[in-house]
Amino acid sequence: MWKKAIEDTLRVTRANIERFGSKFPHVSENSNGQYVLIENEGWTEGFWPGILWLSYEYSGDRAYREAAVQTVNSLGKRLENNLSLDHHDIGFLYSLSAKAQWILEKDEAARQITIDAAKVLMKRWRENMNILQAWGPKDDPVNGGRIIIDCMMNLPLLHWAYLQTGDKSFREAAEQHTEMSRRFLVRGDDSSYHTFWFNPETGDSNRGGTHQGFKDGSTWTRGQAWGIYGFALAFRYLRKPEYLETAKRLANYFADRIPEDGVVYWDFDAPQVPETMRDSSASAIAASGMLEICGFLSDNDPAYKKLMQAVNRSMEGLVSHYSTNGEKEAEGFLNRGSYSVRTNTSPDDYTIWGDYFYLEALMRLEKGIPGYWYER
Repeated sequence: MWKKAIEDTLRVTRANIERFGSKFPHVSENSNGQYVLIENEGWTEGFWPGILWLSYEYSGDRAYREAAVQTVNSLGKRLENNLSLDHHDIGFLYSLSAKAQWILEKDEAARQITIDAAKVLMKRWRENMNILQAWGPKDDPVNGGRIIIDCMMNLPLLHWAYLQTGDKSFREAAEQHTEMSRRFLVRGDDSSYHTFWFNPETGDSNRGGTHQGFKDGSTWTRGQAWGIYGFALAFRYLRKPEYLETAKRLANYFADRIPEDGVVYWDFDAPQVPETMRDSSASAIAASGMLEICGFLSDNDPAYKKLMQAVNRSMEGLVSHYSTNGEKEAEGFLNRGSYSVRTNTSPDDYTIWGDYFYLEALMRLEKGIPGYWYER
């Protein structure tokens, strides 16, 4: 099943290289089967090169590599021009593009781009709060003390930069942000806030809430998935047992709430009825994160068995009921991804991050290839 699903994605990706040209896919709209193509100035442009590098690594077909290198060059120019980089998603942009090229080819230019990107991310560090500010300029009245759980997936860029350069400030920032996320984003029942605010002047904690979830106290499924994977990666880099335990707690919460067909609704607290939107991307991210966790567990560990069952349920559901099966005209891998149900922005469409994590999870299952979050 996994091999055929990968080959289906390769066919779609090969056709998309010509379709997309120099632009980047983001989301589709109105389930029309086509991606909205954007210039290189958003937060999602790293996922398309991630798909290209995975496709090349699996197949050896240099058409994928050539397209991937073009995206790295584009992201390198964006860095040189400091274009739309005043946010925390630098890890999403550069881990799956330039860092991927370094991991696969040891290309020195790609390595330097990635180190420079980590330096840009460090501009988000707010020492008085021990956080990387998610959005907006420093001292912004709304976002000046804000973190979101998505940032857990941006921290591997800083850990990697520390290992490459020996500059401890990268690691210290990543570790302190992880600790603050663990304390304030992860709730006592193992669910998570999407976002949390601190007082920019005093550093005091203010309140948890949401930007994309059903309500402030709900559990946005994609946010929970970011937490699963992000804390597992934090454990990989820092080897602090509490981070693996946190990842497992978040994963168990997710696993206990997977619907019968294997793919979660967009928020665990939204009405669980047929007309409620799903988020196939959340299931794909969570599956990848659970596989990362399972890599640290013995196969006779009850947690391993439970999480692998959840992975298989999720991936079988995605492959059998939510994938486009490589249909000739399809530009995405997964149907029924939601960007933002709350704002009715592509609430039931392709998402390029969903496609990336779907392929990554398939590659882990079929070939043991884990993506590009860390050196192998």
